[in-house]
Amino acid sequence: MPLSPLSGTLGPKRAAHLLHRASFGPTKELIESFANLTAPQAVAQLFQQPLPDPVLPIDAKTGKEWFLSGVVEDVNSGNLELQDNFKGWFIAQMLSQGIPANQSVAYATREKIVFFIHTVLTTIISKVDDSRAVYFQNQLFRLFAFDKTAGPAFNFKELAKKVSVDNAMLKVLDGYLNVKGGNPQENYARELHELYTIGRGLEGFTLPGTEPGDYVVYKEADIQAAARVLSGWDLDFVFEKDALGNFINIDPDTLLPRGKVKGSKTNATAHDNSVKTLSDRFGNKTIQPDPLLLNGDNATEASALDEISQLIEQIYAQPETARNICRRIYRFYVYHSIDQTLDDSIIQEMASTFTTNGFKLQPVLEELFQSQHFYDAAPGVNDDNFGGIIKSPLDLIVGTLRFFKVPLQDYTTLPAEFYEQTVGIIRSLGLMGMPFYDPFDVAGYDAYHQYPIYHRSWISTNYLAERYNFINELVMGSTSPNALQVDVVNFVKTNFSNAIASDARSLIIELAKYLFPVHENLTYTTGADTNSGLTAARMNYFLSTFLGMIDANPEAAWTTRWNTNSDPETIEMQLKNLFNAMMQSPKYQLY
Repeated sequence: MPLSPLSGTLGPKRAAHLLHRASFGPTKELIESFANLTAPQAVAQLFQQPLPDPVLPIDAKTGKEWFLSGVVEDVNSGNLELQDNFKGWFIAQMLSQGIPANQSVAYATREKIVFFIHTVLTTIISKVDDSRAVYFQNQLFRLFAFDKTAGPAFNFKELAKKVSVDNAMLKVLDGYLNVKGGNPQENYARELHELYTIGRGLEGFTLPGTEPGDYVVYKEADIQAAARVLSGWDLDFVFEKDALGNFINIDPDTLLPRGKVKGSKTNATAHDNSVKTLSDRFGNKTIQPDPLLLNGDNATEASALDEISQLIEQIYAQPETARNICRRIYRFYVYHSIDQTLDDSIIQEMASTFTTNGFKLQPVLEELFQSQHFYDAAPGVNDDNFGGIIKSPLDLIVGTLRFFKVPLQDYTTLPAEFYEQTVGIIRSLGLMGMPFYDPFDVAGYDAYHQYPIYHRSWISTNYLAERYNFINELVMGSTSPNALQVDVVNFVKTNFSNAIASDARSLIIELAKYLFPVHENLTYTTGADTNSGLTAARMNYFLSTFLGMIDANPEAAWTTRWNTNSDPETIEMQLKNLFNAMMQSPKYQLY
């Protein structure tokens, strides 16, 4: 049974909610535009196709791209610098840099799905230690982001098969060290079950296993069998090419480079070619090489790939796999808390949509974004989901830059200046507790998986101070070269009528509608703020910080000053103080 749909137009609050959660944040104009749409109309715009592939970045040292053409030692920039360049380039995609306005929101929606997949199928770039391998994995995720109208080879189940022989994944989880004989390397097999597919049940509600090595939905024996299935693969960080310059080891569906079998395509010498038996959790099913794909008694690349396909098919045949993936979707886009009742209703309904649509992500997201539940719009339900998630450092930084249309330098024409800016962003992300593309372990960033704290892991005394410092430098100014900055005066002039801009109280109320997730019934009168999105005390704090103590009649003085533009420096100072105060408030940290 599908999720109950939302009826009527979105209105500004729901439009902002959708755009913050589904993409990397809206502009004021986009909120106003989406406010007039129904949920199906809005979702159609979010998933608008076709979209262009990203323009590849330029190495500032060579003036050329390096992802496809390759890295030449002593010619290209250093390995660590190229890894930072990849990170900066991906941030530019989240900002939809260089993308036409009519495609920007769909582009950002796609890039958020790419990042979501990264939080599930996690890569640690410092362990991969190769910018090209990470790029090819990033592009692999991009090809699977908008999968609704793609062919049958493009769904989350098939992605699990392809990522199992992806170079970056083979490196980060030691898959290239897994060979037949003795004790197989089990790292990837273990995380494939626990993190990437079937999971270990609903956190906090799962019954213990009945014996040692029983993880309720799979057993230790399944990990051991899977490790043997996954044996015999090697890295191809050379990204071998033929005489015509085409990659040799590629996936036929995506045409992207992948790992290679040890030995040769016709004799995979390190692959365990025996029959593997799964536990009773999987009905004691067996996985064995297809005789038609063998070379005599020898495993081949084709037979090894077929065994991986058999393994993933068995995992996805378990209903718990669809539920686990849908829990990850829910926690990323809706809220972290899932109890047994919600798991048996909303999550199960999402899982049914996921399964019915051949394990494609897009149909699940489209249904979710059109549902009453996503907006908490069902009768008798409070608006708990609005402002219910602490913004990740990425959502805070990228969303703020998108909202204020703060431009980065063009990475194709001014790469050195662009990377200088994005290295600053990457540093800020790390200081806020998000080592971008470099989480501490393969489970990924704690906020998306760590029971029971989830998104609360983004907040500590130090992390919060860095969030406020980012806002302060962006609004008040920084002495750093190529520093990013909001032009607050121009923002007000271009986004609000003179009647609103010249009235201090009205301006604060209007800004709150776009900066905060909850902003109804705002008032400056104590006692009248019972049903207000902000207390009267907070509103008066914004007012006093904005107007300061420089005038005998501050509100009248602001109106005169704005209308006559008689003191531009004071106007700018007052607006900077206002924006800084509002954006450093706790409400701005939520979405």
